[in-house]
Amino acid sequence: MSNHVYKLLELTGSSPTSIEDAVSTAIAKAHETVRNIQWFTITETRGHVEAGKVAHWQVSLKIGFTLD
Repeated sequence: MSNHVYKLLELTGSSPTSIEDAVSTAIAKAHETVRNIQWFTITETRGHVEAGKVAHWQVSLKIGFTLD
């Protein structure tokens, strides 16, 4: 295994559907401009409530990617 150097990027994804969709949205958007994404860590989960129901999920995460 070769030695790698990783950089972290902090993102917040949102979704009216689910936590998983919020994470996927953030990673998909980052993938448009960031190469070599390798992993992610969820750092915070929160939501918005309307009329007693969850209206929106927000998930903050750190993604790690290798530097060229």
